[in-house]
Amino acid sequence: MRRAAVVVVVAMLALAGFATPALAHNQLVASNPADKATVQTSPATVALTFDQPVQNGEGLNSIAITGPEGTTWTVGAPEVASNVVSAPVDALGPAGEYTIGYRILSADGHPVRGELTFTLATAGDGTPAPASTAGGEASDGSDTDGGGLPVWVWILGAVVVLGAGLTVALRIGGKPTR
Repeated sequence: MRRAAVVVVVAMLALAGFATPALAHNQLVASNPADKATVQTSPATVALTFDQPVQNGEGLNSIAITGPEGTTWTVGAPEVASNVVSAPVDALGPAGEYTIGYRILSADGHPVRGELTFTLATAGDGTPAPASTAGGEASDGSDTDGGGLPVWVWILGAVVVLGAGLTVALRIGGKPTR
């Protein structure tokens, strides 16, 4: 029985040794304009800073700005520098609340979406984006981070490995020694 216990302990330690670090998803840590900030004039750029690097490439990341009454405003192509995603912004229009919707692809391959708001205190002289560029993927603002394996897969894998280890331990421990 002692031998079986040793084998089980060794199997559990082996499992712990192969455990991967927590797969935390990329999170927004700062932005310019800041979330819920009031700005006096239209920002020339939007900059989003994340806690982990972001993949760079055409079509991987998007930023959209929606203004009062749901109007979409023109945002240029996002540029990535490590963990900062920035994009030029054309002049905005009426004073009021604007929403920045974003979708980025983390270095680990997981898409991250979110949104933040800011208030434009003084009306700008910009015009809304043409209808053909309105409604980008980033503007839905959902906070999902699709991808990755569901937790039940990891639990099932652990149960299978522990069961196999226990079976081996009992078979080895059950043989009489001479």
